[in-house]
Amino acid sequence: MSRIAFITDSTAYIPKDLVEKYEIHVAPQISIWGEESYLDGIDIQPAEFYERLATAKVMPTTSQATVAYFHKIFEPLVAEGRPILAVLISDLLSGTMQSAVQAKDMFPDATIELVNSESAAMELGFQVLAAARAAEAGKSFDEVVALAKDAKNHTGVYFVVDTLEFLHRGGRIGGAQRLIGTALSMKPILNVVEGRIESFESVRTKKKAFARLLEVIEQKTAGKPNIRLASLHAAAEEDARYLLEEASKRVDPVEALMSEVSPAVGTHVGPGTVGLAFSTEL
Repeated sequence: MSRIAFITDSTAYIPKDLVEKYEIHVAPQISIWGEESYLDGIDIQPAEFYERLATAKVMPTTSQATVAYFHKIFEPLVAEGRPILAVLISDLLSGTMQSAVQAKDMFPDATIELVNSESAAMELGFQVLAAARAAEAGKSFDEVVALAKDAKNHTGVYFVVDTLEFLHRGGRIGGAQRLIGTALSMKPILNVVEGRIESFESVRTKKKAFARLLEVIEQKTAGKPNIRLASLHAAAEEDARYLLEEASKRVDPVEALMSEVSPAVGTHVGPGTVGLAFSTEL
């Protein structure tokens, strides 16, 4: 069988060197700002996005990766006879999976598997990388697909937001909705549970929130092999670097990555967001 092709979407924001190493194809989400639309990570980069967001009078919105863009990715890969595995953002956070399904239906004779990560950010990224590394190690397409479907059971992401305003406005807040109106002086810790953003805990200062975040990551990875970590941030690189360094001291990961929050995700979580994603046993 031909070499497996891997696809994800831009919410994963896997570091560029790893995207290139594993030849991962990335379907961009769309940021809409007034009358203009930007392909995530192509037409607009995170630094530019957050700089503009800080002074914007009109707030951006987002749209899912399009059917047309998935078709554009699928077409040459199908022509080469390559089996395709796409691991994508939670279908409860975006319509991206639906776009991929529609594009897949245009290639009825092709081998295309679509996997719902039930997450986003580098929790999604670690699932994609685990599948790509399994293929690199010689696993069959069926084995790689099975691993990708199981990977959600070995990954997680926790993050701290400066404000719930952006999540509330975008309708992505899930079970954290109850914190609205009570969190003015709090720093909410959120996570993704079964594809939705949920409230994990809320503490009174950023320092305490970071300390708790580190405790949680340590607890979630305790006694497990092959720990991988990624910090993520929306215009908060210093905080993300601190968290990654401190978490690495505690859990001794085999891999530690820095990742920015993509514009499409940043629209919903807001600047100042910082967090940690992990994977184990993959």
